[in-house]
Amino acid sequence: MESFSLPRMAERFRGYLPVVVDVETGGFDCSRHALLEIAAIPIELDGDGYYVLGETVSTHVEPFEGAQIDPKSLEITGIRLDSPLRGALEERAALDHIFAPVRAAAKRNGCQRAILVGHNAHFDLGFLNAAVARVGHKRNPFHPFSTFDTVTLAGMAYGQTVLSRAVQAAGLPWDGDQAHSAVYDTERTAHLFCAVLNRWRQFSENDLAAAHQD
Repeated sequence: MESFSLPRMAERFRGYLPVVVDVETGGFDCSRHALLEIAAIPIELDGDGYYVLGETVSTHVEPFEGAQIDPKSLEITGIRLDSPLRGALEERAALDHIFAPVRAAAKRNGCQRAILVGHNAHFDLGFLNAAVARVGHKRNPFHPFSTFDTVTLAGMAYGQTVLSRAVQAAGLPWDGDQAHSAVYDTERTAHLFCAVLNRWRQFSENDLAAAHQD
């Protein structure tokens, strides 16, 4: 029987490397409200062709000059802007910190550039693109408008669109006390994304095996 062909990441998504991103912000308007925290995790393939999480990269971000911050957003995220432990970077340095390992992961996987994966991905991409525009960054590895959204994928695979419910429907752990941290939400979203893709791969393998038995 013909074996199932293991895809290379460079061949799987038209040369794009999926990178899960989550941002925490000072509100909902990317043009007015501050980007306060960002985390990213490249998705890679293991030796058996299953999707796995790469290394997490993250940073807190200093609000840009003139940025607005809704106190309700800080209540949700628990971010303390005056905390000496925050270690926030200015926007350009924060983008450099995130973009360098993303570019390296894309190169390592033979991909041309990254594509943002997010839960309500347009929100995260909007804040990312707004920060890129503000600082005039010329080496943004992400596609400017295409995304993979785990809201849609989880709705299709598990019938759930809220991140916490989708994660649990996928059989993965969820800790509400850690939610609304960019790192935690990125990791949960990345595990959810991999769960959907790996489930689809198993379906594809089963379909291929059944076709050869007919």
